[in-house]
Amino acid sequence: MTTIGENATIYREQHRVTYYECDQTGRATLATLINIAVLASEDQSDALGLTTAHVQSYGVGWVVTQYAIDVTRMPRQDETVTIAVRGSAYNPYFAFREFWIQDEQGEQLAYITSIWVLMSQEKRKIVKIIPALVTPYHSEAVKRIPRLPRPIHFEADTQTISKPYRVRFFDIDPNRHVNNAHYFDWLLDTLPAAFLLQHDLQHVDVRYENEVQYGHTVTAQVNQLPVAEDGTVTTSHVIQVGEEKCCEVTIRWQPTTQPQA
Repeated sequence: MTTIGENATIYREQHRVTYYECDQTGRATLATLINIAVLASEDQSDALGLTTAHVQSYGVGWVVTQYAIDVTRMPRQDETVTIAVRGSAYNPYFAFREFWIQDEQGEQLAYITSIWVLMSQEKRKIVKIIPALVTPYHSEAVKRIPRLPRPIHFEADTQTISKPYRVRFFDIDPNRHVNNAHYFDWLLDTLPAAFLLQHDLQHVDVRYENEVQYGHTVTAQVNQLPVAEDGTVTTSHVIQVGEEKCCEVTIRWQPTTQPQA
């Protein structure tokens, strides 16, 4: 866990995990984990007066480019969790944000680090961070923000599983691009149900490269790498539109130890 930005404001809120945020095992999905983390981030921004409308008045919007996610266990249905978020640091082009998700006993369930950029809504290009949009978080101005691990470079082979998905109107968020949590549903849906029932998430590395837009047909692909000596399994994922890579993800799994609903 990083120590950068220790003076930055930490915001906390609670969330009850509902049945529609879980899979058939009664555990929250990866998309849910990201959604409740980002919701807490947005609530913090609103509390500081940095609403979506205020940010968009500058002609920009926040876009995530990377996540690194450590999972101790996924929240369960009807469990109330606490999400803590901190806008830890920024440099001229990148902002570093951390999230902690804890159970009712204060045990950490997940720790998420992320890198964000400001994107021009008109040109759809990255622009310099506007100080007025970060100073209320008391983020630390730094020359270099922490680097997050890059996912394994995806290489399709004869064992690759591929599935197409069409981007629907309801996949688009107020920043006018696909809600990044939807990527996780596409990515994980490529894996067989038996695999998902028999494995728990340990770690996820995500890197977004190009935007997915309304009407696109994306192709989600996955490779399962050999089982490691400790029993963990790594899967390598990619989402593409035609030949353009939109997102790469690497996930490490362990054999499930959690009771199923």
